[in-house]
Formats: sequence, structure tokens, C-alpha cells
Amino acid sequence: MSLVARRLVVRHGTRTVLDGVDFALAPGQFTVLAGRNGAGKSTLLRVLLGAQAWAAGNVQLHDKALAKWQPKERAKQVAFVPQETDCPFEFTGRELVAMGRHPHLERWQALRAADVAAVEAALRAVDATAFADRPVTTLSGGELRRIAVARALATEAPLLLLDEPTSNLDLEHALALAALLRRLADEGRGLLIASHDLNLLGPFAHRLVLLHEGRVFRDGAPEQVLDAGVVATVFGVVAGTPQGFFPRAFTARRDDGATR
Repeated sequence: MSLVARRLVVRHGTRTVLDGVDFALAPGQFTVLAGRNGAGKSTLLRVLLGAQAWAAGNVQLHDKALAKWQPKERAKQVAFVPQETDCPFEFTGRELVAMGRHPHLERWQALRAADVAAVEAALRAVDATAFADRPVTTLSGGELRRIAVARALATEAPLLLLDEPTSNLDLEHALALAALLRRLADEGRGLLIASHDLNLLGPFAHRLVLLHEGRVFRDGAPEQVLDAGVVATVFGVVAGTPQGFFPRAFTARRDDGATR
């Protein structure tokens, strides 16, 4: 069970955003997708989700062409957390998370006991139960981000695509989310996370994929991919030995005061 793109080409007008990209996401992988702004990270996520057209190449979900999947069935297999959560109505956080169960329900069908349990488990996983019954328009950016992640978790999809999931999160919850995502991968889910926060997510990831000039520039274990030469080429910065106070190695603390 996997999500595979081969020789993928995507154009925005006259600009080629992705130029012959090969990529595969399998269960049990925590993969971070990185690159400069405009490198095509969000575009690749949208293509893999079935929300973005492509000019050439093909995408398969579980050995079946992505275009041949019915949207409802596809949504049971691949869940998505976008960069921005659009909330035009006064839904509560819990109601928004419950929308993640829609692929499992018939039209107008009420939530069943299993659906309610999935929603509650997702809220607990991101530490959002305390504010789940507030209107989403009253939530902070970080609280809304956790609700968005919970909505994707509530689908119980085996593959998760997340676009900048740690944005707006405080340090405690960003670390907790990174650890949660790693646990989900260790339990068998496939995760693809587009992110600029390599210091935070790198230590949790199995794999790092760097996009550069429309292509996959490097693909491998983070400690192998992030050498100084690659960082200089892809990001245009120098990767040197830390000096001064930053960067810091932060570790989450348990309630009993110990680290984890």
C-alpha cells in the first residue's frame, strides 16, 4: 500500500514547478519534504492528494491510478492537513474534527459510536480536548492548527500528507506533534510532511527529500542528506557548527519532570 508519482511534471502557466519528479510514500515512513519557498512542496502534496492537475507523468495509489479512485474512497486512504484552515462558519473545533469522518458515512448519516470514538481519540492525540467545543473563530492560530491535524487523524487514513503542520505551534506542542507523527509512522502509517523546520522534525524523520529547481535533489536519511554542500546548493546558506546560544536541542518533559 503506497502512493507513487513517476516522472511528474506540473506547470503553473509558463513556469515548470515540478520537472520529472519521482516519489514514493510507503506505510511506516516519516518523510520530511523540504526546499526553498516556491520549490514545489505544496504542489507535490496537492498532486498526491488528487487536488492538483499535472501535465505529464502518473500517480498511483495502491497500484491503481489516482484518477480512477472515487473521491470518497480516496479520502479514506489519504488525509491532508493544508497550510491554512478555511473556517467560514461558526463550527466548533469538535465539529470540524468530525468532518474527518465524512468519507466513512453515507449522505446525511449521523455519527456512529465508532466515529465519535475516532474524533475523541484524535482530539486527545493533539491535546485539543479542552478547547474542542469553542467556535473555531475564537481559537488561536496554534489551537486551530491542532484542530486541523486532529481532523486528518480522525479519518484514520493510512497515509497522511501535512503542509507545515507545526506552524503557529508553541515549542511544547510542536515537539509533541513531531513525536506523535513519529509514533504514527512506527505504528504503520505513511507520513509526508512539507516543512521548513528541519531542526525540529529532522531528528524524528526516517527520510528527508529535498526539492530543488523542480526536481528531487536528494532523498535519504536526514543525517546523510543534510551535508554542508547540499545545504549550500538547496538553501543558499552555510551549515556550520553551532555557536552561541542557538540552535538548542529541546526535549519534551513528562508530567513527572523527567524528559522523554
